[in-house]
Amino acid sequence: MKTERARNIRVVIVEDDPEIRINLALLINTSEGLICQYTFKDAEELLRNLSVVNPELVLMDIQLPGISGIEAVKKLKDINRHIEVLMLTVYQDDKLVFDSLCAGASGYLIKSTSPERIVSSIREVLAGGAPMSTQVARMVVSSFQRKKESGLTEREHDVLLQLCEGKSYKNIADALFISQDTVRSHIKSIYKKLEVNSKSEAVVKAFKERLV
Repeated sequence: MKTERARNIRVVIVEDDPEIRINLALLINTSEGLICQYTFKDAEELLRNLSVVNPELVLMDIQLPGISGIEAVKKLKDINRHIEVLMLTVYQDDKLVFDSLCAGASGYLIKSTSPERIVSSIREVLAGGAPMSTQVARMVVSSFQRKKESGLTEREHDVLLQLCEGKSYKNIADALFISQDTVRSHIKSIYKKLEVNSKSEAVVKAFKERLV
């Protein structure tokens, strides 16, 4: 009986450093379930060829020739909101993290992140997570104090904190010893109370309004 071959996740890289670009492509193409057929030195080149390359996820640098990676995220999301973007940069600045998330990025890694973590983060984004490098997550979360009048219950705050740390629904459920359906119910309530419509919006609002 003929078995169907597993589909590879299409990853595109936007990185102006040729050595980093080559190494990232090699990493992805030697990782099970991932494939990188296209890399670009700037965002404009990606945008011009978007219909051809048809990525599921873009690994995006911030400092690029031409438009920035953050501006590129906005343009990508305007064209196709289903494309996931994972920022991969040397910058550990909380404003850049916020701006990236506001633009529509699903995660934020620094370039010293291990190859294994980069690969797992790609899979995590496509599973609904919002991964951040440990250094970035600690910096951002520790830079804000919790705002008492958030209107969230204690459990909803716990779930929101897990979201801000880039956890997927499954990982949140495992960490809090609740079901994924309960996680979804809490997140629905969080969205309503915070008056947001997506995970990225909830994370941005949590940071900006010091809810975590």
